[in-house]
Amino acid sequence: MNRDYSRLLRVWHWLNAIVITGLLGTFLLRKTFLSWRANSDIIMDKFLYFDIDITTEQAKAVAKAIRAPMWEWHIIFGIALAVLMVFRIIILIKEGGFNYDSPSFHLKMVHIGYKVFYLILLFMAISGLVLVWYKSMGISKDIAHSIKEIHEFVAWAVVIFVPLHIVGVVIADSSDQKGIVSKMISG
Repeated sequence: MNRDYSRLLRVWHWLNAIVITGLLGTFLLRKTFLSWRANSDIIMDKFLYFDIDITTEQAKAVAKAIRAPMWEWHIIFGIALAVLMVFRIIILIKEGGFNYDSPSFHLKMVHIGYKVFYLILLFMAISGLVLVWYKSMGISKDIAHSIKEIHEFVAWAVVIFVPLHIVGVVIADSSDQKGIVSKMISG
């Protein structure tokens, strides 16, 4: 099955790809190179090298300050994701929803996978907005922390989906759905 993609859907797709790349990049940086836990140890060691004694809390504060600008970008990308999810719902309404008449079991499963991914993105956008504005919403820090734990756990589904999506599209484009990539680019 090969279908045409509307200009609105193509624009949404590529904007969404940029935003998700930004979100994943900032998320993975936070979990690796810009982890405050690892960097606070490095900061303490380097300060000690210069005969400056700082506490663990001070090193943690410096490590978090170093990654703060990157985390601001995560929030900006998250707000963009929320806007794009509203845009996607409008496209669904305008274009008649997810009406794909898939001839094969495989394609039906692919389309179910996309629907699940949209739900995951919707959850990520909503939970992310709650995390940014939980105080304004009157949500306790404990509840916000629980939401954050779920948000971070579900983020790994996005980390898994993105490479699977890219590989799946490349395989589809080189087999039974020739031209699917160019159709998503040019219609």
